[in-house]
Amino acid sequence: MIAGVCTVVVRWAGGAPTRVLALRDELTGRDFDAPGAWWPEFPDVVGGRDRTAGGTWCATRVPTGVTALVLNRPQKPDAEPGAPSRGVLPLLGAVHGEAWPGHVQLNGMASFLLVLAAPDGLVTWDFDGAQLTTTHHPAGTWMVTSGGPEDRKADRFLPAFTAADFPDGWERLVTNEPPQDDPGALVVRHEQDGLVYATVFGELIEAAPGRLHLEHSRRPWTGEPWETLDVS
Repeated sequence: MIAGVCTVVVRWAGGAPTRVLALRDELTGRDFDAPGAWWPEFPDVVGGRDRTAGGTWCATRVPTGVTALVLNRPQKPDAEPGAPSRGVLPLLGAVHGEAWPGHVQLNGMASFLLVLAAPDGLVTWDFDGAQLTTTHHPAGTWMVTSGGPEDRKADRFLPAFTAADFPDGWERLVTNEPPQDDPGALVVRHEQDGLVYATVFGELIEAAPGRLHLEHSRRPWTGEPWETLDVS
């Protein structure tokens, strides 16, 4: 099982690059690799790689400018034995676009929300463990979370993201507060039973067909410069 991104902000409009903020919340002891072309079977896909399951939480296919991201959802937190990891979903979404459901067996999978941000549209799929619900979103700025108490984030922060410029304004919103033990915060840190679950990665993506500009940080709240990756 792979834990997904917990906060995603997407801005899209026809004829403009798609802009994405992805904040990944995870156990701090779970290793991962920074974004790169990690999957030989998908050589034109760039994303961070989870070392435990081998999948990803966010992937962009450079030739098409399509970015796919997965978030955990609360309805069915655990997969059944032998079911695919949710970490394969962003890879399939980036490669196959809206046809991705035909390339994976959903039966037995844990619940999730898959976000597909493309230059020509934004689509989400909500899987509750039994039913897959598809939603097409009009042009604009959108925020999605892992659900439950985290849904307060949209009420608190979406107006600010809508008004802010990309990428500098969005980055300033992330660095505005230190990590908090509050599921409604953008950047979180929770400690329980000797384990720490926290925001471990942030990335800002600007994607258009044939061009990917990506800024990323393992400590996105600090205000330190984010690393940059350009692929064309």
